[in-house]
Amino acid sequence: MSNWILLLAILTGILFSSCHSNSVAPPEPVQPIPTARQLAWQDLEFYAFVHFNMNTFTDMEWGTGGEDPALFNPTQLDCHQWARVFKEAGMKGIIITAKHHDGFCLWPSKYTEHSVKNSPWRNGDGDVIRELQEACAEYGLKLGIYYSPWDRNHADYGKPQYLEYMRRQLKELLTQYGDIFEVWFDGANGGTGYYGGANEERRVDKLTYYDWETTYKLIREWQPNAVIFSDAGPDVRWVGNESGHSYPTIWSNLMRDSVYGGMPTYHTDWADGQENGTHWVPAETNVSIRPGWYYHAYEDHKVKSVPKLVDIYYESVGMNTPLLLNFPVDTRGLVHETDALQVQNMMKKIRADFANNLVSGASASASNTRGSSFGAGNVIDQDKHSYWATDDSTLTASLTIAFDTTVRFNRFLIQEYIPLGQRIKAFTLEYLEDGTWKEIARETTIGYKRILRFPTVESNQLRINFTDSKACPVICNVGVYDATPLLYPPQFRRSIAGDISIQVPDSTVEIFYTLDGSAPDINSIRYTSPFNYHDPVSLQAIAMDASGHQSEIGHIDFDIAPTDWRIINRDTSARNAIDGDENTYWTAGSGDYDQVIIDLGKPVSLTGFSYLPPQNRWFSGIISEYALYVSNGGGGYRLAQKGEFSNIKNSPVWQKVEIPEQKCRYIKLKALKTIDGNPPSFAEVGVFTKH
Repeated sequence: MSNWILLLAILTGILFSSCHSNSVAPPEPVQPIPTARQLAWQDLEFYAFVHFNMNTFTDMEWGTGGEDPALFNPTQLDCHQWARVFKEAGMKGIIITAKHHDGFCLWPSKYTEHSVKNSPWRNGDGDVIRELQEACAEYGLKLGIYYSPWDRNHADYGKPQYLEYMRRQLKELLTQYGDIFEVWFDGANGGTGYYGGANEERRVDKLTYYDWETTYKLIREWQPNAVIFSDAGPDVRWVGNESGHSYPTIWSNLMRDSVYGGMPTYHTDWADGQENGTHWVPAETNVSIRPGWYYHAYEDHKVKSVPKLVDIYYESVGMNTPLLLNFPVDTRGLVHETDALQVQNMMKKIRADFANNLVSGASASASNTRGSSFGAGNVIDQDKHSYWATDDSTLTASLTIAFDTTVRFNRFLIQEYIPLGQRIKAFTLEYLEDGTWKEIARETTIGYKRILRFPTVESNQLRINFTDSKACPVICNVGVYDATPLLYPPQFRRSIAGDISIQVPDSTVEIFYTLDGSAPDINSIRYTSPFNYHDPVSLQAIAMDASGHQSEIGHIDFDIAPTDWRIINRDTSARNAIDGDENTYWTAGSGDYDQVIIDLGKPVSLTGFSYLPPQNRWFSGIISEYALYVSNGGGGYRLAQKGEFSNIKNSPVWQKVEIPEQKCRYIKLKALKTIDGNPPSFAEVGVFTKH
């Protein structure tokens, strides 16, 4: 009997020893790492921004704060329509502008009269936030709150007592409307405003005035699961632009204690994060589906094309940032039909791109594996909680995906297991052709998710080489896909001479166009070369491939051509401001008095003007406040319009200004202020005329 006991003990020891030798500890986290609330937020990937407030009814981007609450009066407001549109588009939540810079509140706040309770909508008994909360609950969407710290209406803004007002309002929003997934603070603050009737300019110390730490503690108490967004976090940071793109190299790590909301150099020095960042503060990409953030009827034909929206998805979600896509709800209180259609078509294309993951049925191998629990197969098992990892000492390694047969592919998706931190600093992607590995891409960071697009290749093997890493690579997911091509709508340009060119990226397609504003088809005018057209025209065009598939309609309205225009400025290079090329610009010199003067060649009935700031990445001299003067000749100029280009720093797109009709031949656009104090720059200046 004792022999049997001895044998059992020996066998048990061998078994224990064997199990112990195969049991390898997981990698140690590489600091910083995300919190549970940050992980839950990152998984959302795609959600809606709704800009709907007083500006919707004043046709502005930034209100002054002196607007009458009676102006707010949507005729068909239906938050359930918003939620239905967003849910069908695959979005996971909605963030609403509860209070924008003008201070008007979409809920009946106890602490101000500047709210929906003093509007005619719902006879003063309405509450947009309550209606949106109920709609989100019905459609299974999360609710987020945008709140502008800057308040151009409140008499105490800039004073210490304003902070008590702000926190009381935040308490209303964060304790009366259920769970909130994100609290969004805008970085714009301080400037001219109504301020209770003072009508003055007020500036604050952006670093110290708001005492953010106190506010953050209160938010944690009221909404412990909500992430807090601002330039500096603490949970989520701004991507640094409003164009809809992240960066090829982007870290979720941030030197958080060195950043603050409204920091002037944030977008150039801090937006892409830092490899050695001290805190986990991932970026969020925010962009509007239209040129503006608020609704303007004149932008109904300027909704972003499906190809542009698809590009935005790949350059945000596919570059380690969730996408917050804005919808300017219209004066009815509805998501406009065009906007709804575009986001539906966008997601139809995205879903098609990722419908068939080619790694299903494939096998995975690695040059190094940490142990059986961390094998290469974990990257293709569709389980985000399993991952492949190497030994601690192995910082460079390769993963190979082998397919059963030769496959076509042009999309590659990869994810790090971010609960253990962001690690990868560089990697390459290769495919096997005739026994030789050929490079597809050479990239840097990965993070939560990275998606690569490239020309279609065919192979039975794909290899990912991790060439530099902060610690051992930890990869939880790899996907390979074959996406179908997407036709881009035509783009237009008119030269000074009035020559109109129509362009698409694909030289194999044909272009058809109309000049009367009607929808083009295969029977319309076929584009073969640039054509001359001086007069105002509503131009529409489509691209069509050999199979008869056609693009969305490209549309532009040209006013009079600048053929006979003449620049009066001493610096003749000011002609760049009217050359029809958005990539050139002119910066006013000391002798040009911060203005551009244009002779239109003949008297016109002027109804407005447009201004485009420089389109280069590191722009300078963008005009934020302007004055437009007009003249019939003889040297005397009269003021036609004075104002500001709201939010132009973050959204440097065409600015359109309507004015009372003016008979004139000369216009003078003068910069009263630029965003950086540098001399003003003009990429393009245009006019709108009555004809």
